[in-house]
Amino acid sequence: MPAKKSAAKKEKPAAGNNNVWAFVGTDDMAVKDAATALSRQLISPEDAEFGLEMVDGSADNSEHAERIIRNTLEALQTLPFFGGEKVVWLRGVNFLADTVTGRSESTQTALASLMAFMEAGVPPDVKFILSASEVDKRRSFFLNLKKVAQLEVFDLIDTSRAGWEEAVADLVENLARELDLTFEDEALAHFIMLAGEDSRQIRNELEKLDLYLGEERRATIDDVRAIVSQTKAGVVFELGNALGKRRLDECLHLVDELIAQKENAVGILLAAIVPKVRNLYQAKSLEERCRPPLSSYPAYSAAIGKLPEKERAHLPMKKDGSGLNVFPLYLAAREAQNFTSAELRNALDECLKANRRLVTSSLDPVIVLNQLLVRILSGRN
Repeated sequence: MPAKKSAAKKEKPAAGNNNVWAFVGTDDMAVKDAATALSRQLISPEDAEFGLEMVDGSADNSEHAERIIRNTLEALQTLPFFGGEKVVWLRGVNFLADTVTGRSESTQTALASLMAFMEAGVPPDVKFILSASEVDKRRSFFLNLKKVAQLEVFDLIDTSRAGWEEAVADLVENLARELDLTFEDEALAHFIMLAGEDSRQIRNELEKLDLYLGEERRATIDDVRAIVSQTKAGVVFELGNALGKRRLDECLHLVDELIAQKENAVGILLAAIVPKVRNLYQAKSLEERCRPPLSSYPAYSAAIGKLPEKERAHLPMKKDGSGLNVFPLYLAAREAQNFTSAELRNALDECLKANRRLVTSSLDPVIVLNQLLVRILSGRN
């Protein structure tokens, strides 16, 4: 994977208000880290006792939200006790989201008064930081915040969108670099699927891996399997991974595990088995047509990008239409060598039949999935 810097979306203030910063988004760990780093940059630890005033933004109801905003306005209008500059941090705000408290008229009125103060101009010797988790980006407060504050948005990566693996890979590689860690390609793919998209979880798992590796700084797939906690998404990935490696016994065990976790059989088919078979088939087709190099993701992606447009027309696109979704094909490319094209075409047909059986028949769903896996994988170890 190419090492891109994973950055938050930044909005520069239109009104030139350079002493107001806002950090918002669903990735609370990233929001907190960014706001904490800025507070330490704006005021030294030795001056923080008197020069940094923090207001807890977690409100129980709309009345509490009003009180928090009043306290924030008082803090912004109160000069430092010993003179000099002052930093006010309204942290962990939870009433900007589309919730009962956030929608309340009294909350909206109080927020309007805070916005009016910022629009009029925060005193030059006062620095204001606002950090919040989920935010309703349709409301006027957020829209105006983009105009009066230096805004950074840290949202969790949407795993329902094609191409999310690449975005998470960038995040993992950037955080791993801080610990001087690197991954083998297969190990990185495994880490992504097991750890998920939450930056807090990713950091925790990287720190565990860091301690486990000791002086060895390159993680293998065995290291990842030994250390990284497995999420439900990770079990789904393991099922696809076992399918690609033609490990029937492991596939059957993982199906049982997912069913025990109350996962729906149709969901298992459509989330784990069908995408894997489709990626294997497309990777096999690319292997036979142009033999893209498997040495690295950049080399593989570059080779796919050079194909004539009609050769790329059937390949999966990212949901936002920004380009081909090549990463899943790269992950499947080596495993595709375990199958013939005829086997994979047959596997796609069997997936369609299994889907019909699950939807229209009264057969035991586990039996349907097990029969499907046997039909796909029988004939080799």
